[in-house]
Amino acid sequence: MNIKSTDREDFKLIYDQNYQLIMQVVMHIVYSLDVAEDLTQETFERFYVKNMSFPSEEDAKYWLLRVAKNLALNHVRRNKRELQMVEKVKKVPDSTSNGLDGAKEVMREESRNEVRRAIEMLPENLRVVIQLKEFSGLDYKAIGRVLGISETNVKVRVHRARKKLEEVLVKEEGDVY
Repeated sequence: MNIKSTDREDFKLIYDQNYQLIMQVVMHIVYSLDVAEDLTQETFERFYVKNMSFPSEEDAKYWLLRVAKNLALNHVRRNKRELQMVEKVKKVPDSTSNGLDGAKEVMREESRNEVRRAIEMLPENLRVVIQLKEFSGLDYKAIGRVLGISETNVKVRVHRARKKLEEVLVKEEGDVY
């Protein structure tokens, strides 16, 4: 079955089958629903505008995943640079304050933020595989296809990423006391 990105039925089929997965992948990279929706739409716009043909639905899906991942990573990089620039201009340290509405909710949010910070500290090659594996539910083979690396390499990177995360989180926990 040949998929043509500008064919109305093919586009609808691919969109319906992959929208949630693309959203999930992007969301776990950018951590913002609005941005994830925008980047997901941009991914599908590029799919349509490129006027490409794919030998199968799977090939179209992996192309979309690669584009979505790259758009999300570029957004994060751009956003990080912009924030650094704003902080330089303001010369004010980054500070956020939480209300004391509920101790459990505050603790949960702090834990999520701690894990996000730890993930952000990972080198990009490890960060991307852990995000795709843990948050998007892709298997090793699918991740390999998205990143253009072998399944074995994906397994190695996921293992290394988990070890690094554990080291970072244990160190941060130790620093608290």
